[in-house]
Amino acid sequence: MTAPALDFPPALLLKAQAVRVVFFDVDGVLTDGGLYFSEAGETLKRFHTLDGHGIKLLQQAGITPAVVTGRDSAPLRLRLRQLGVQHAIFGTEDKLPAAQQILDTLGLQWSQAAAMGDDWPDLPLLRRCALACAPANAHPENLAQADWVSSLAGGQGAVRQLCDLLLAASGQYRRLLEQYLP
Repeated sequence: MTAPALDFPPALLLKAQAVRVVFFDVDGVLTDGGLYFSEAGETLKRFHTLDGHGIKLLQQAGITPAVVTGRDSAPLRLRLRQLGVQHAIFGTEDKLPAAQQILDTLGLQWSQAAAMGDDWPDLPLLRRCALACAPANAHPENLAQADWVSSLAGGQGAVRQLCDLLLAASGQYRRLLEQYLP
C-alpha cells in the first residue's frame, strides 16, 4: 500500500527534512477565514478535526506546532489548549519578531522552520522560513511565495496536508500510521 503522503516530490521532501517547528496563521489557515459572531458579540471559529489530528501527530514526531496570529479569541485559545499547542502569540500584525521569539525559546533557527499563511500579514514569515506553504485559497501573493501549496483550502484540511508532508519528510509517517492499523 502506498501512502498518499509519499507522493510528494522528492525535492520537496528533502527541503522539509530539517523542519522542527511550523508556524500557522489562524484565520484562513486553521479556520476557513470566516468570522462568526454570536448575538452577544462573541467571535466563533470553525476548526477542522483533520487539521487538529495532524497537529497532534506533528507533536508525536517531535515537530513543534506554533501559532502566530493577528487576532485573539477565547475559542482559539481553547482549541490550541485542546491540541496541546504550547507556543502561540496572539494579536500581532508584526509576525516576524513574534516568530523569532518562539524560535529563540525553542533554540531553533529559521532554517528549521516552516510556515503556512494565507494573506499579506503572513508574507514576512513565508519569505524568511525554510519551507513556505499556503492553503489553496490563499491570496495570489502568498501563493507566489510558497514552496508548496496545499490542494485544500484553509480550514478544510490544508494544515493536515502540510502535517503529512512534514511527517513524510521526517520519516515518521509510516510509523505513526501503523499505530492505527489492525
